Amino acid sequence: MIFVTLGTQDKEFTRLLDAIEKEIKKGNIKQKVIVQAGYTKYTSDNMEILKLIPMEEFDKYIKECDLLITHSGVGSIMTGLKNNKKIIAAARLKKYNEHTNDHQIQIGKEFEKQGYIMYLDDFDDLGKVLKDIKNFKPKKFKSNNDNFIKLIEDYIDNN
Repeated sequence: MIFVTLGTQDKEFTRLLDAIEKEIKKGNIKQKVIVQAGYTKYTSDNMEILKLIPMEEFDKYIKECDLLITHSGVGSIMTGLKNNKKIIAAARLKKYNEHTNDHQIQIGKEFEKQGYIMYLDDFDDLGKVLKDIKNFKPKKFKSNNDNFIKLIEDYIDNN
């Protein structure tokens, strides 16, 4: 099962769901897809769409999934890493009114650079990333809070 998390941001993120829907229709995704959509309004005959769900249900889906596809939020990424999941992260972008700024790009790229996840930069490349993640061996999670806090503080200071 693939679990897709869009977080609790009060802006829509249909762009990621459109990309996943396209890959399902192409046959590149054959597994069941469950989506925690938050405030994103989306209908699909191919995905099970849930709004905001209780934390224990969220944790259940994390534990059961083979792949986590998520907005590039630190909380969702960390939860996946702590549960030893393969993760594809995609940033919500300001230019599409998906977030107030583009900090999720830096978060996703940094986690990818460290070897923990695969970052989806171009949504048209989702099919390729889905193929590549099959052989991807994520780095085992080891807490590195001090470095990540510094990374986030530096980003805030510079923006």
